[in-house]
Amino acid sequence: MEHVTEGSWESLPVPLHPGVLGVLRELGFPYMTPVQSATIPLFLKNKDVAAEAVTGSGKTLAFVIPILEILLRREEKLKKSQVGAIIITPTRELAIQIDEVLSHFTKPFPQFSQILWIGGRNPGEDVARFKEQGGNIIVATPGRLEDMFRRKAEGLALASCVRALDVLVLDEADRLLDMGFEASINTILEFLPKQRRTGLFSATQTQEVENLVRAGLRNPVRISVKEKGLAASSTQKTPSRLENYYMVCKADEKFNQLVHFLRNHKQEKHLVFFSTCACVEYYGKALEALVKSVKIMCIHGKMKYKRNKIFMEFRKLPSGILVCTDVMARGIDIPEVNWVLQYDPPSNASAFVHRCGRTARIGHGGSALVFLLPMEESYINFLAINQKEALGRRLQLEVRMWSLQCPLQEMKLQKNTMDLLPKLQSMALADRAVFEKGMKAFVSYVQAYAKHECNLIFRLKDLDFARLARGFALLRMPKMPELRGKQFPDFVPVDVNTDTIPFKDKIREKQRQKLLEQQRKEKTANEGRRKFIKNKAWSKQKAKKEKKKKMNEKRKREEGSDIEDEDMEELLNDTRLLKKFKKGKITEEEFEKGLLTSGKRRAKTADLGISDSEDC
Repeated sequence: MEHVTEGSWESLPVPLHPGVLGVLRELGFPYMTPVQSATIPLFLKNKDVAAEAVTGSGKTLAFVIPILEILLRREEKLKKSQVGAIIITPTRELAIQIDEVLSHFTKPFPQFSQILWIGGRNPGEDVARFKEQGGNIIVATPGRLEDMFRRKAEGLALASCVRALDVLVLDEADRLLDMGFEASINTILEFLPKQRRTGLFSATQTQEVENLVRAGLRNPVRISVKEKGLAASSTQKTPSRLENYYMVCKADEKFNQLVHFLRNHKQEKHLVFFSTCACVEYYGKALEALVKSVKIMCIHGKMKYKRNKIFMEFRKLPSGILVCTDVMARGIDIPEVNWVLQYDPPSNASAFVHRCGRTARIGHGGSALVFLLPMEESYINFLAINQKEALGRRLQLEVRMWSLQCPLQEMKLQKNTMDLLPKLQSMALADRAVFEKGMKAFVSYVQAYAKHECNLIFRLKDLDFARLARGFALLRMPKMPELRGKQFPDFVPVDVNTDTIPFKDKIREKQRQKLLEQQRKEKTANEGRRKFIKNKAWSKQKAKKEKKKKMNEKRKREEGSDIEDEDMEELLNDTRLLKKFKKGKITEEEFEKGLLTSGKRRAKTADLGISDSEDC
């Protein structure tokens, strides 16, 4: 493990290009953070680097600056279509952010072109842009980059373009693997030249990350920076401070507490985390209606094309509320977030740390608040001692150290809060879209709760479903496996037929009415008809029925008595005789003689005193 003391950029053992130093001065970064001072010299000495550093430690500049320096020192200048560096990151938002930082540094060097490849954009346009403008430095998400290697038919021979590659960076490597990108990463690595510099940056060291280090790096130097560091100089900004709070409230009080808090902090910037995409959709809509004069935006993993625009817009806002899932929990740098509000606790302790890391970034203060149900209060002790076996030893230490540095303080329930749940129910009664969003949100929340990693604290059987349904302002309980066979006397459904609730959007309502009419006609037409199994062809049903009939007959024959077997044998003999007679193989006399012989055998059997009605 190598250690380098942080200081000014000029103190690096390998001097930086004047153009790079100029950009650093413009951006207001006169000093390095520990991860930067440790990583940059190693990169510039042609070492592979595996860096483990906590969120907010300045990892982006730790690889952006070496990329520029290495490409500037190339003996053979890069052509337009040659790729000199690739940065792979797990999410679109993080890719956009890195691309933005990179653009500041490529501005003084017009000889370098950069390109961003992420989901939610037309891949054909990405191909055309690369062919027209080139891309010496690619910032990409794994899925899109892997897809680009398969676009040879469209005139993009990316496998040939990357032969000149000098640097590969895998940012947030642990998250890349958590999100299931391991196969894509391995495919990409097969296309890249072995002679390259590779940097792997990760917040936590897992076995999967260790395997990736062995596969993708050659004799890497390992760096571990556990604390957010700042320069040792007295002229540096004051250290980052995180004030960490928790609030214990019942399920039907939580939403009122959230709205009251947001109404009292309108001039600040907030991230509000929910456990599922459906919860983001529902509560985002609710907050838009109930928290006035504030810009409220929603973002989650199932958004395809709007995510990039929403992310960029929110970053520029001086104040506002971003309702989101954990897609925003890692590596995202949104300027001056004042509060991180965790409406639903995350599924693991590591995610809790990363969510809180969206505020109190380098040089700024910030606060975080998590809402807990009464039976979840022991989660605070869990974060402090973190005895969950599933977490690696390093992660246990990291979370424990973090919780000691940023202990959670209890925030008392806010007084004089308004009960806004009736208003939310009125919104559902007035618009079917709100009603359906609420039902989906409830179902998704319960399903996510059942899968919580910390299931000793977050136990589904401890949930008060009636109070929870009231907290979601539901008009009635949904039908779902988790609620089957349960009674909820404390939940009173609204006395209305929910099928009659219309969509506020007239086009959607017209489509719904058309569909209902079609269903009514089909129901009328099918009355009295024999019902067949849904989604199965009639011919298949008939064949299945015939097969079943034959199997039953066979079973009856096998289960019958010996006499029945003999009767069957004689019947077959008689049939054979008749066929021979008809074909002229035997005479009429021979035919009658054969029948007579069969009759004598049957008479002999009867004389034995055996009958069908007698027990054997």
